[in-house]
Amino acid sequence: MRPAEPADVEPLAEVRAVVMRPDLERLGRYDEYRVRQRLRDAFAPQHTSIIETDGTFAGGVALRPSEDGHWLEHFYLSPDVQGRGLGSAVLRTLLARTDADGELVRLNVLQGSPARRLYERHGFTVESQDPVDVFMLRLPGAFIP
Repeated sequence: MRPAEPADVEPLAEVRAVVMRPDLERLGRYDEYRVRQRLRDAFAPQHTSIIETDGTFAGGVALRPSEDGHWLEHFYLSPDVQGRGLGSAVLRTLLARTDADGELVRLNVLQGSPARRLYERHGFTVESQDPVDVFMLRLPGAFIP
C-alpha cells in the first residue's frame, strides 16, 4: 500500500464502477455516471491508500477518522486480484493499526454483497441495515484471522 495522490481518483473510480456493478444492478441502483461520481465527490487522498501488486494499481481503501473511531470506505480490489488473500492482508494491516489505537471501525456494505463475508471474518458485526445497505461495526481487539 502507498499513500494516495489526487491523480489516483480516476483509476479508483473506475475500479469502483467495475466491482460494484453486479450488486448495484441486482439492487436496481446502477448508474454509469453516479457510481464513479460518488467516489470522486468523497475522495480524500489524505485518508486513502492505494493497493498495488507487482507495482501495478490493484485498488484502494480509505480509513476516515470519525468522532468515535474510523470509517472503512472505498475498499475496492480489481477483479483480477480478488480471491488471493489480498483483501484479507489489507484488512489485517489496517485493523492492526486501529486496534493498537483502541479505536472501533465502521463500514457499510451493499445488501447481498459477497464482501460482507470478508468483513465478518475480520470481526465486523451488523449494527443496522436497510433495504440497500448493511452497516457494520468492529470493536477494537476483535478477532483477526
